[in-house]
Amino acid sequence: MKRKWMAGIVGTALFALTACGQEDTETSASASDGEIAGTLSFYTSQPDADAQKLVEDFEKRYPEVEVETYRSGTEEVISKLNAEKMAGDVQADVLLVADSVTFEDLKEQDMLQAYESGELDAVPDEFQDTDHYYTGTKIMATGIVANSDSGDVPTSWSALTEADAKAQTVMPSPLYSGAAAYNLGVLTRQDDFGWEFYEKLKNQETAVVKGNGDVLKSVASGDKQYGVIVDYLAARAKADGSPVELVYPEEGVPVITEPIGITKDTDNTAAAEAFVDYVLSDEGQKLAAELGYTPIRDGIDAPEGLKTYDEMKVLQADTEALYTSRNKDKQQFEDLFGK
Repeated sequence: MKRKWMAGIVGTALFALTACGQEDTETSASASDGEIAGTLSFYTSQPDADAQKLVEDFEKRYPEVEVETYRSGTEEVISKLNAEKMAGDVQADVLLVADSVTFEDLKEQDMLQAYESGELDAVPDEFQDTDHYYTGTKIMATGIVANSDSGDVPTSWSALTEADAKAQTVMPSPLYSGAAAYNLGVLTRQDDFGWEFYEKLKNQETAVVKGNGDVLKSVASGDKQYGVIVDYLAARAKADGSPVELVYPEEGVPVITEPIGITKDTDNTAAAEAFVDYVLSDEGQKLAAELGYTPIRDGIDAPEGLKTYDEMKVLQADTEALYTSRNKDKQQFEDLFGK
């Protein structure tokens, strides 16, 4: 079975060609007959290898389904989706991207299809959209990663703003990373942080890179001593032997749930629903744990090195306020950091 993995401009072109090639063929399943077959377009911000493993396991269970994957940072995934909407030709069937704020925006734009999966009984209510337009799939906190060969490991976010950390910190850009955009919204709405925290990071000559993977590379190599990062990447790297330590700062951490949802314009509802079911199922959540994520489903342990949701001190902000102000927040960040 041939699978198409796409990214950036090349991915956009390939999707356009694929869409043209699918017209008037028998590759698309009909939701009315309940057949689990045909082509499924999956848009995600997961790392390539993790997305590929997820797709491979799904296709083993549904060999008549061919999953085509577009993968990039959340902000670029949504930009592509919005461009397709403006062109009147949304290609995505299933979305799995960083945070609930992104899905709230899509829900507000009437771009999602409600689906109440049979797997929801094992997912805590607080991680489900009450109208069933999206559901969290895992627990991902953002903390600090420190190079363990470079000195002391901090316990507080304030360590990043101290004199000895000048030019030694790196963080992902909220203009690319959905997690970083969420973190920006949450932290700037905390009394103990606010925009003052980001202004201090700017004055500290904090480096801004594209995504969390780039943060890890910089800290693991010793180029920077500290990084702001999603927890699973740091824990996975340490388990693989990298000289890094993951810190859940004592003030608390922002948490995203990387939700999954079905687009309103899907032409393969049956396969899309089956994909959502699999991701939320016991098997799908065990796969998430094997890949190094904290599962969202009750009864499955977090991987070694990660905390469960109940063990974290979680920093939160009003979801509606976050999604209505996200573009403004990103613009203010760009004005401050210039990138």
